[in-house]
Amino acid sequence: MKAILAIALKTRQDIERIVPTLSGYKYLSGINVIKELTPKIVRKIWGGQKLESMKGLQSVGETEPIGETLEICEDHLPYLAKFIDTSDVLSIQVHPGDEYAKFHENSQGKTECWVVLEAEEGSGVYLGLKSHVTKELLKETLGQKKPVDKLLNFYPVKRGDFFYVAAGSIHAIGQNITLAEVQQNSGITYRVWDWDRIGRELHVEKSLDVINFDKFSNCQDFFRIRHHLFDKEGLSELCEHPHFHLFLLNMKKGNIYQKEVTEVSRPCSVLNLEGSVLINGKKINSFGAVLIDDENHLKIEALDDGSLLLIF
Repeated sequence: MKAILAIALKTRQDIERIVPTLSGYKYLSGINVIKELTPKIVRKIWGGQKLESMKGLQSVGETEPIGETLEICEDHLPYLAKFIDTSDVLSIQVHPGDEYAKFHENSQGKTECWVVLEAEEGSGVYLGLKSHVTKELLKETLGQKKPVDKLLNFYPVKRGDFFYVAAGSIHAIGQNITLAEVQQNSGITYRVWDWDRIGRELHVEKSLDVINFDKFSNCQDFFRIRHHLFDKEGLSELCEHPHFHLFLLNMKKGNIYQKEVTEVSRPCSVLNLEGSVLINGKKINSFGAVLIDDENHLKIEALDDGSLLLIF
């Protein structure tokens, strides 16, 4: 028994001593790991130019601009985080809830939230139906091929705005906006109306199935709209969902944030919105992302003034 125990202990010590540092990983103690993530580029007809400069990307020979970079997109995570940049308005769309998505798509549903990073004057988002809009009116408008945007609430946006977009909320991100989005790890989107653009499939019947027409679920309070997120130093909770718990951390140069993460039920991630930081000793520049997997402790040291999204 002693021999077996000694062998096991020696093996554990050897793992801690000789396990190599891999590209994108840093071993801090034993087999604990921090993983710097590589974004997945998604090109869209409505994409803009800012993600190229933000991320140092190139589009030589590409026919469509970059609309999204999937920054935290791991199969085993229940959440996903991305940057979005627009030069044109997105389709008016809706995402199903978990129950509908599981039955019809064999997927989980999709609730998402937005943190606006940049927006040109006059830009905004379409979110929720106006108070007089019923399912019958929306169906009639679609059937007559009339513009649908007039039936939705329009909210002008500025840097530092926050929106919570629950599954079932009809919405569209407008043009000339750059934002960070955190969502359930699902790609299920039903296009309701696409501004009469040609060639992209619509999903009218499924959309009508899942759009929430309840008046309270289409009002400003339901979307948890907040402003001036970047004005106040420190940690603030943005939203809690069964699949992700989201915080914003605004830091001044030299600030240190620490948290024990042993009680967190899933791996946590950090999406850096601005400024360089050290995360458990690893330098992460603006717009970078890391996954904190099997770590007991999270330590963030600000090398510049900046802001980060923490996802637990």
